[in-house]
This record gives sequence, structure tokens and C-alpha cells, in this order.
Amino acid sequence: MLLAGLRSRKRIAELMDDPALNPAEHRRALAALVRLNRFSNTAGVLWRPILKLANELQRTVRVLDVATGSGDVPRKLAEKAKRADVSLEIAGCDISATAIEEATRQPSGVEFFVHDAVHDRLPTGFDVVTCSLFLHHLSEEDAIALLTNMENATRHLILINDLARSRFNYCAAWIACHLFTRSRIVRFDGPASVRSAFTPKEALTLTERAGLHGATAQSKFPCRYLLSWRRV
Repeated sequence: MLLAGLRSRKRIAELMDDPALNPAEHRRALAALVRLNRFSNTAGVLWRPILKLANELQRTVRVLDVATGSGDVPRKLAEKAKRADVSLEIAGCDISATAIEEATRQPSGVEFFVHDAVHDRLPTGFDVVTCSLFLHHLSEEDAIALLTNMENATRHLILINDLARSRFNYCAAWIACHLFTRSRIVRFDGPASVRSAFTPKEALTLTERAGLHGATAQSKFPCRYLLSWRRV
């Protein structure tokens, strides 16, 4: 019955979104997400289009990572840029002060700041605005608001890496979250995230409603898709 219900989206409140969440549990959950992002090669998926844009522009590329969590994705992007001798200026923001505090613990050259990317306009002047594993947390209206804010902040490119809702992905997320972490937060939130996720087709409909025409969505292993929009 549960798997059959995955045909339609049903938002489930995730434990990590609880403002009263114990900071220690929050940090353990963030650490678990770092491991899951490493396994799913989140930074690698984002890096390819960023590198392509950098080769086109032939200058320093400014990148903003929205809902950055503990900042593992922008730090990994900075490492890839250094190895490739590509000049990136990277920033990351998150609504959670606990997450930003955790992000700033590791020196990386990435600027981190607290910001509500759904309800407050993002700073402008970035070439690329990225977001991973956040879209599924939102209502359709808030997702459109996020997309609009990201569009306002970028000169060139929006990249959104998120979970895709399907029966297979629900089962895979349940298994992965039990294999890679003992965090009760992640073990609940992982499958709940897939249940709350948009399909790639639904995500493209949201971009159209936000006025971002011509976006694409590519399936990415495991259980994810990359939504891309380029300003023309």
C-alpha cells in the first residue's frame, strides 16, 4: 500500500526540519548526510556543468550553494577546482545556524552565512547557484519561490540535485540510510524525503511555473536527478 502511494507526492514532515531538534542530534545527522553525499557523488554531478561554464567564461566563476547544510558539497567543489586549476569563488548559505556553525569549523576558503533562501531574496552576482537535497522539503509554492530567488541571484546557471520519487528509490533510500548511518534522524528522513520528492517531470513543471523556461532534468545515480537551467 505504501509503495503504491508513491504515484502521487505526499509531504512528510522531516525530523531535521524541526526547530527544536537537539543540536547534537542535528550535527550527527549532518555528518551522516556528508557520507551519503560522498556515496552519491553529489559534488561530482554539479562539477561537470560548472567546469563547462568556467571553460566558456575563462574567468573566476562565482558559485552559491543554497541550503548547504554542513558545507561538504561546496568544500568538495573547491577541492575539484583547485585540482583542475579552475578559479572558483564559492559561498554557501543555510537557514540553520547550527549547520552554518558546523560548516565553518573546517577551513576551506568557502564563505558561509545564515540565510532563508525561500522567503528572503538571495544576494546577486553569482554565475552559478546550486542546491542539493532541499527542493523536496518544500511545498509547490515555496519551491517556486526558491526557484525565483535562485534565478534572481544567478547570471548564468541553476543546478538542483534532488531525490526522485519512485518505488525503487524509496526502497534504496531506506537501505542506504540504514547501512551508512545510525542516526535516527537520517533513518527516518531518508525514506520520508523520497515520499516527499518531486519526480523530474514535476520539477520541470515547477520551473515553468517559476518562469524558468527551457530547463532540463537528467537522472543521476543513485535515486536522484539533476535539474539544470541556463540563462539565454
